[in-house]
Amino acid sequence: MNANARDGLNYFKTVNIQRLLNMIKVLGSYYLSRIVKKPIHCGMPISVSIEPTTSCNLRCPQCPSGLRSFSRETGMLEFDTFKKVIDELAPSLTYLTLYFQGEPYLNPHFLKFVNYASSQNIYTATSTNCHHMTIDKAKETVESGLNRLIISIDGTTQEVYKQYRVGGTLTKVIEGTKMLVDAKKSAQNTSLHIIWQFIVFKHNEHQIEEFKALAKAIGVDELGIKTAQIYDYENGSELIPENEEYSRYSKEEVIYTSGYSLKNKLLNHCWRMWQGCVFTWDGHVVPCCFDKDATHKIGNISTHTFKSIWHGEAYKQFRKSMLVSRKEIDICTNCSEGTKVWN
Repeated sequence: MNANARDGLNYFKTVNIQRLLNMIKVLGSYYLSRIVKKPIHCGMPISVSIEPTTSCNLRCPQCPSGLRSFSRETGMLEFDTFKKVIDELAPSLTYLTLYFQGEPYLNPHFLKFVNYASSQNIYTATSTNCHHMTIDKAKETVESGLNRLIISIDGTTQEVYKQYRVGGTLTKVIEGTKMLVDAKKSAQNTSLHIIWQFIVFKHNEHQIEEFKALAKAIGVDELGIKTAQIYDYENGSELIPENEEYSRYSKEEVIYTSGYSLKNKLLNHCWRMWQGCVFTWDGHVVPCCFDKDATHKIGNISTHTFKSIWHGEAYKQFRKSMLVSRKEIDICTNCSEGTKVWN
């Protein structure tokens, strides 16, 4: 069995009868809402993201953590907050992303979070810049029960890598990955799926083939080629790649001027609003990972039950606005993912 098939099987193992019935409820209510143009919702989340921290060691120029540009506070998720979320959602939840903004490994409780979620038979995933990996930390990661580890590596030379991963060191990423691959082999672990992710920019698009060769040599399980989200894309950016295959944006030539537009059409529905949500480190519930600054806070797990938030009036109104005119919702205007699978 290849690595991708094993990864799929590991997810499938989390789906019991109760969770399957919940999936059917959520999917059915989503399509019914699209038909009647009203926010009908049955069931609980299938997958959620929980933010371990907003802190980060790098200064990536398109990331609010890197830019230190948040209007919300920077902090660390406490275990009690995490446990409250998992204990409420475990009966329905199959997939947990332990990442939103920031570098997860900066939170000293990070692997404790993973271990607790794994003990509830929840598939766990995260994303890291891999600058804090040690031999011991790699061993702990493998033993924690983590299922999917995405490692960002946006260049095959230090000169190219540092152009976006400002303050980063490519050799740390490579050595950290090798530690994880070796720890996985030593433990004969088949549940940890290691992905190298390459976000394509103009300055690194020429290194895609080199990236593939390097990944093969090191022995990661999967390669991820990802398009970049650019905040001010309308008038162009030096970060947008020349090859439109690797861009979320297409160039438009208009009389006297030129500009860029989002390839993805903003249709008036979004599966994400029905299947899951995001929790910030301090317990706020926000509708989507595109709400990086948590401007659309719908409730807080510290003061309310999640069920009361999920089926409450505020969430109902947000879903309704999505069905009426998605283009008027600010966090949707740069979205390339919300509906493409479900059109």
